Amino acid sequence: MSERGTRMLRGLAFWSLLPFVSLQALRVRKSALRLPPASGPCAGSIGSGAAFRLLAIGDSIIAGVGASSLDKALVGRTAEALAGALGRTVEWHSIGRSGIDSGGVVKQLLGDLPPAPVDAFLVSVGVNDVTSLRRSSTWEHNLASLLLALTDHSPGAVIVFAGMPPLHGFPLLPQPLRALIGFRGETFDRISRTTIAAHPQARHVPVEFPSHADRFSADGFHPSEASYVDFGRTMASSILAMLPSKRQKSARALADSGPMLDALR
Repeated sequence: MSERGTRMLRGLAFWSLLPFVSLQALRVRKSALRLPPASGPCAGSIGSGAAFRLLAIGDSIIAGVGASSLDKALVGRTAEALAGALGRTVEWHSIGRSGIDSGGVVKQLLGDLPPAPVDAFLVSVGVNDVTSLRRSSTWEHNLASLLLALTDHSPGAVIVFAGMPPLHGFPLLPQPLRALIGFRGETFDRISRTTIAAHPQARHVPVEFPSHADRFSADGFHPSEASYVDFGRTMASSILAMLPSKRQKSARALADSGPMLDALR
């Protein structure tokens, strides 16, 4: 069966089963703990040497929900890992907003990009498209628009997209809602991989980690600070792998340093 046919069947299955978990979804939305974004400045630097510019854009993961400050969230941990591997100063900048979906990133956050080009983009988006019941065609269109906009802004930059997390294992979500949302997340992740693969300077990075409660923050939905360390190493490893060949040794060394990197080997 073609990819299009598979997508149609998966979509039909999702929308057919959704009414059976709608009440459960409303209860979760009403009772869920809502954590604030990470505190502190939205930009910083780490390391020494020539500057490497990292810009993160997207949802609550980029906003650092689950961490006390952005230097302990995904962007800060990615910058930390890059600085150690490259032996350079990594200047990072975070443009994130909790609850935003792909359409919001394109329409609202792209206008906040700084005028100067960057060396790498770190992107997290998609979970809110799944939980807000966006159509898969809308997700695909917005993702393509985002890729084009980032490429136009910084033609020489590498772009790493965090894949859809394993929603089927999130403690916040009860069964059978968890299974259905996880199923929808897998569908959106397949679309991500296909769309991103058409752009040579972009890479889809699988997000895989144990679904243990201690790997999540207090809300049962966002990563804990410990998980952000591994998450950052994963994203840094992918960025390094896309840089010129002289950086490949750094990428391989970093890939051996964290359990979350198994999916990239």
